[in-house]
Amino acid sequence: MLAARRALQATRGYATSAQVQIPLVLHGIDGRYATALYTAAAKKQALDTVESDLKQVKRVIEKDTRLREFLENPTINRIEKKSGVQKMIAAGKYNDLTKNFFDTLAENGRLNDTIKIIDSYGSLMGAYRGEVRVTITSAKELDAKDIAKVKGFLSKSAFVSSKQILIVSNKVNPSILGGMVVEFGDKTIDLSVSSKVNRLNQLLNG
Repeated sequence: MLAARRALQATRGYATSAQVQIPLVLHGIDGRYATALYTAAAKKQALDTVESDLKQVKRVIEKDTRLREFLENPTINRIEKKSGVQKMIAAGKYNDLTKNFFDTLAENGRLNDTIKIIDSYGSLMGAYRGEVRVTITSAKELDAKDIAKVKGFLSKSAFVSSKQILIVSNKVNPSILGGMVVEFGDKTIDLSVSSKVNRLNQLLNG
């Protein structure tokens, strides 16, 4: 509860009274903080600006191993971390919402969750744009033609509305033997050979 209150307090200093519709319900600490930032950015009409800021911050952190270790190290006190993150933010041209938000993360001792929060904000923005992330797991890497076929099938199915945009990625897992497993949202379509073999084994051993 305390973490949730702190996440919500992150917006109080710069939020307005306008109502914001959250496009995706996220859970966990990272979800709460990302939602708080999304709410504040929406009220300031700065959703895209903040998203761009966060992508830049993530690139900086991923390129600098020492910086990431500094942010994720629980033994470093909050004052030192706040000073460090302020220097990082000062080195770039970031929106005031972004600057204030990272100050809040530092004060609440949540800088170790920075990457997770950025990814959660990205999920919110994807949902806001109507994006549906689809993961196709196959025994071997699929070519563009096969991926297009799956994408076309889903686009015409009842699973996806005409307003949604499919973002497809291919993951290779030799253990499924053949076929594929398609995951999107909370749905899974298992067309793998391993799944069929398991069902056959269950029938033979039942």
